[in-house]
Amino acid sequence: MKELSIQACVANVIEQAQGVVSLELHRPDNTPLPPFSPGAHIDVHLPNGLIRQYSLYNSDYDGERYKIAVLLEPQGRGGSKAVHDMIRAGDTVEISGPRNHFPLVEADHSILLAGGIGITPIYCMAQALSRKAKSFELHYCCRSASKAAFVNDIKESDLTDFSQFYFDDDQTDPVFDIESILLQSPNNSHLYVCGPKGYIDYVINAATKLGWPKDRIHFEFFSAPGHAATDEGNEFYLQLARSEKHYFVPKNKTALQVLLENGHDIPVSCEQGVCGSCATKVLAGEPEHNDVFLTDSERASNAVFTPCCSRSLSPELVLDL
Repeated sequence: MKELSIQACVANVIEQAQGVVSLELHRPDNTPLPPFSPGAHIDVHLPNGLIRQYSLYNSDYDGERYKIAVLLEPQGRGGSKAVHDMIRAGDTVEISGPRNHFPLVEADHSILLAGGIGITPIYCMAQALSRKAKSFELHYCCRSASKAAFVNDIKESDLTDFSQFYFDDDQTDPVFDIESILLQSPNNSHLYVCGPKGYIDYVINAATKLGWPKDRIHFEFFSAPGHAATDEGNEFYLQLARSEKHYFVPKNKTALQVLLENGHDIPVSCEQGVCGSCATKVLAGEPEHNDVFLTDSERASNAVFTPCCSRSLSPELVLDL
């Protein structure tokens, strides 16, 4: 099925915090956009030709607009810089419909944990839970209040009574003690965490140590933690079953690069194993999964792999291409 493409107007660009801007997007005729659920993201086609994924932070009850927030990463791959330097109010950008790999599930109680810009999907979740009068708590960690988006919005809303902030440069703030938070939570609570890899790892390790089952721990990375530099990868071959082509993948290239260089039309978006756009069916061989898109069961089945970042543990992979 062809991916939904939407031409969206940029209603405004607002500085939400130091290094963080938000964009409000709507259709030119202001008709409703496709509905989304908390935790969803959209693809944004940027003026420099890159495609990046950004979580929606506004209420899913707000059907006429999408709101995203983008942290400037000077050492990044160019996506955030394009948003900050090239997109202005009044511009038109191409976006996708919403997708959700980080959904809320029904639970007696939800613990929402955000690290830095990881607040974007978490903020949307908190608004949804509050509107439905569901039990939840929000914990927001950031290096500094000046770099934390939406703090005033949260404090001035119904969320304030359920929220706690932790800023590294403020000695008056409480210390973020994840074990205490988890130990004090009601039975059968569900945990949601988004932010930098180190923050997510810290939370997941603490929950696992305390015996939390995997199905009650939900997380979303902004990039695949297993996405190693291509010059560290192993060599392998790709056999394309339908086209009967055979290619060598050297250490310094990804499988996706080899496929694109040889004229194969593979959907490309994040190039980090996050979005799943390039996921390709495997007919034989054992992939080395470096993505964060596939579930544990999908990885175990070895039926699909992401050629943008994953490689092969076997000498050859046979793909359904």
